[in-house]
Amino acid sequence: MTMNAQTASAQPERPAIASTGKGAALPDRVRVVIVGGGFAGIEAARALQRSPARVTVIDCRNYSLFQPLLYQVATAALSPADVAVPIRSLLRGANTEVVLDEVVGVELDSARVRTRAGRAIGFDFLVLASGSQYNYFGHDEWISFAPGPKTLEDAVTIRRRLLLAFEEAEISGGDEERRALMTFVIVGGGPTGVEMAGAVAELARATLVRDFRHIDPALAHILLIEAGPRLLGAFPEKLGLYARRALTRLGVEVLLDTEVEHIDATGVLAGGRRIAARSVIWGAGVEATPAAPWLGVRPDRHGEVDVNPDFSIVGHPNVFVVGDAARALGSDGKPLPGLAAVAKQEGRYVGRLLRCRIAGKGVMPLFRYHDYGMMATIGRSAAVADLRGFRFTGRLAWLLWGAVHIYFLIGFRNRLVVLVNWLWIWLVYARGARLITDYEPSRPVPQPRPASPPPRRTRPSRRAQSAAARRDRNGQRTL
Repeated sequence: MTMNAQTASAQPERPAIASTGKGAALPDRVRVVIVGGGFAGIEAARALQRSPARVTVIDCRNYSLFQPLLYQVATAALSPADVAVPIRSLLRGANTEVVLDEVVGVELDSARVRTRAGRAIGFDFLVLASGSQYNYFGHDEWISFAPGPKTLEDAVTIRRRLLLAFEEAEISGGDEERRALMTFVIVGGGPTGVEMAGAVAELARATLVRDFRHIDPALAHILLIEAGPRLLGAFPEKLGLYARRALTRLGVEVLLDTEVEHIDATGVLAGGRRIAARSVIWGAGVEATPAAPWLGVRPDRHGEVDVNPDFSIVGHPNVFVVGDAARALGSDGKPLPGLAAVAKQEGRYVGRLLRCRIAGKGVMPLFRYHDYGMMATIGRSAAVADLRGFRFTGRLAWLLWGAVHIYFLIGFRNRLVVLVNWLWIWLVYARGARLITDYEPSRPVPQPRPASPPPRRTRPSRRAQSAAARRDRNGQRTL
């Protein structure tokens, strides 16, 4: 890592001494730095509360996000505050502090992490829970044209584009432009793509259908493009077939075995077919955030870092990688999936492992992932669920999906608000978060004004000329 002389001479920054609330400061303790405030990072920090360690959690955002419901923010079913909770409200232990900053590098030799703000934070143990980002497979130029619901900013951007598409179609003067505005393309046939396609279809055909006067939102053309032979490839084939039928009933056109070749501001080229669309949403796969370059190790093809059974990296037993950034193997020898349940269990395990090591207790048993299954919802009252071999579809699966997501939401307030919103949407098809933010109407091109003729000069009458001459003679000349 290159650095200037001033940075190179900087000493690792020790976390500030946390107050006990009684005027006394905690003594200097073992330093645990956790990078990331997502599922894995929060669980690791919670497991270390009231431990002999001094815990520092670093994240570039001040909130923890429930990503499985981001697609509902993107489709105006929920508000951003319904799926996010401030990190500080979750970690109130006297031995824990939260730093709002972004980690840009890790120095293993000197045991410190460097942040974008220029901090050098030392550690005795490091937990990297930096999460993942969408993988555009070498086409990063598509990001601006096809955002994916991975962050709150992404979800709000998608919501704005979806709602603006209908607003602009309402005032559009040409049929071709109106069709492009009312065409929505979702790329990726996994759970995110399936859930997004179903939500967009319901938004157009149920929620907005009575809101416009010059267009019929129910005529919106929604396409789901998948490069593989079927939807929900990680699910049993029967559930994938059900998902396709459910989407077809909602009016979604499903294109299988179709690779996306190009995306720009005017649409998508997929399978040799040009699709004019002003709204494209990406959900075709993820890759780990740059934990591997920070550690100087070779990542796998998804950017993940190979870890030992205790989630430490080779050669550094005090550095751990958990969550989407880790390539951990299950009891069957296969990599664990990138699910919220996996990240939570990994983070909790590493937190407890560090607690035992710091306290000098016995050896922790090896990590074992408890698989609770997979779920995906397809619009209103339809879902698929694969729970430890028990497979459900339809309304029962939808109710199970809702109960599980309510249970895993962080905070009683969020659980209650989301439950009420879902009941309201189910009863009246209304979505209360249909807000277009950060929008500035384009100004019309100013038209040049026609040139005004010069004022016409009139000649004074003879009587006026005679009066002016008399005033001049009498010394009463006027200006």
